Amino acid sequence: MRAAAAPPRLSDHLRPTGAHLRILALAWGAWCTGFYSLMILSFLLKPIQADLGLTERELAWLTGVGVGMTGVGGFLFGWMSDRLGRRVSLAVSIAAFSVGNILCALAPNALGLILGRALVGLGVGGTWGGGQAMLGETFPPALRGRYGAVAQSGAPVGLGVAAALGSFLAPEIGWRAIFLLSVAPALILLAWRYLPESDVWLEHRRRLAAGTDDPEIARARRPVLLQLVSGDLAGLFTRAFLLTFFNMSAYWFAVVWLPRYLQEERGLSIVGTGVWTLVFVAGSITGYLSFGRVSDAIGRRPAFALYCGITAAGLAMVTVFWNTFAADPRTGLLCMFVAGVGTGTWSCYGPYFSELFPTRVRGTAMSVIMNVTRGAQFVAPLVLAAVARQWGLASGIALAAAFAALAGAWVWTLPETVGARIEV
Repeated sequence: MRAAAAPPRLSDHLRPTGAHLRILALAWGAWCTGFYSLMILSFLLKPIQADLGLTERELAWLTGVGVGMTGVGGFLFGWMSDRLGRRVSLAVSIAAFSVGNILCALAPNALGLILGRALVGLGVGGTWGGGQAMLGETFPPALRGRYGAVAQSGAPVGLGVAAALGSFLAPEIGWRAIFLLSVAPALILLAWRYLPESDVWLEHRRRLAAGTDDPEIARARRPVLLQLVSGDLAGLFTRAFLLTFFNMSAYWFAVVWLPRYLQEERGLSIVGTGVWTLVFVAGSITGYLSFGRVSDAIGRRPAFALYCGITAAGLAMVTVFWNTFAADPRTGLLCMFVAGVGTGTWSCYGPYFSELFPTRVRGTAMSVIMNVTRGAQFVAPLVLAAVARQWGLASGIALAAAFAALAGAWVWTLPETVGARIEV
């Protein structure tokens, strides 16, 4: 009697199924609300400073702690993703940053805010790796880029929601009420029961439990960080880490201090800052969604280098060349839109790193690289504050353009992977 054939993997389908769409929806929602939770503080700094009497240095530390803790969350939830499953790590990370938002709303002083922001950063650090690893393992190779980009577009949408609530609603209801509203991401957990687990991960764990002689399974029994920094993965991990660090520096040097740059150096009101930021967000959404199709068509590396060039040009236009390009509001808004389009590079990472790293370390590698490099941006507000005192905020943010150009050159040290089939 012939044994029944194994069902096809999700990634073997030519078109997305209902299971794919549920994975995409929850991954998008987790990343949107997580990024919102990380960024909302940037739009509430003035009222928080006025209410709690914080100094500029204390504001910089408050801004940096959430970003810094994403690095810790990246390791913790990356490990959880590889050992306990993509679904579990997503659920726990969403719960963590939702509780962190509640603590911020109830914080009696700066220390209470720091503790709440630390928990927010910890949880946000876990959403990306698990969600993008699941997408990479389940979506058809020919469509991986565009759907990875759709999931990644949750980030600029989250930034847009943060800009809208922080700029337009916070003056009416107060910063504590905004943080209370920010517990809403926990509602995503109601849909968690309908999220399927990655079949590639399940097969990997089945083989690991069966004790097969597969070399990949033998390597998987080693401590996961040791696998990343030694042996066959060390060079790949290092190059991917540096690529992300350069691009992360470009992004955070620009975005973390952008509202204050527009207000303090360019004289925009809180509402005006919100409008300019939303134009940047519109450009980002355009860039995120377009990047997926471009990278599926011409390759991960050429697309990444192209969008890095757009980032560098856009940031230079709104800082170093402000008087030439951005003094007129209409031209300035166009420059902000261009700068936003360049951030589409972030749509590269989920599909690209899913294709670069094996299943045994995929979740950890993606989470650690993304979140440790972001956690390193803990110093970005401090650096910008120091640079601003010497040369002005524009010169600090203009450093981002140089980092973007460096990332666009560095991507060529990594292999091309477009269309690769992900193996167990």
